[in-house]
Amino acid sequence: MTSFLVRLKFAPEDRTDIAESLRLLAAASRLEKGCITYVPHHVEGDPDTVLIYEQYTDAGALEAHRQSAHFKKYAVGGLYQRMRERIVENLVTLA
Repeated sequence: MTSFLVRLKFAPEDRTDIAESLRLLAAASRLEKGCITYVPHHVEGDPDTVLIYEQYTDAGALEAHRQSAHFKKYAVGGLYQRMRERIVENLVTLA
């Protein structure tokens, strides 16, 4: 299983557009065959910071996600164009 967190920071004026892009991206991503979990969050007390918790069955499923039309449209063409900062934390299962 492949699991990670993506932390993104955005400008306050982009908040509404970012929320809509995340809603559409999450809905489409959850339908992917290899997607186990795709959950975007706002950080409490910091509405311009978004955390996305993602899990995929394997590296191939993650790559399929990154090659999908919805990822290219909403992440690459939307979120990535407006982000001020991006940090990815890869997670390792303990059990």
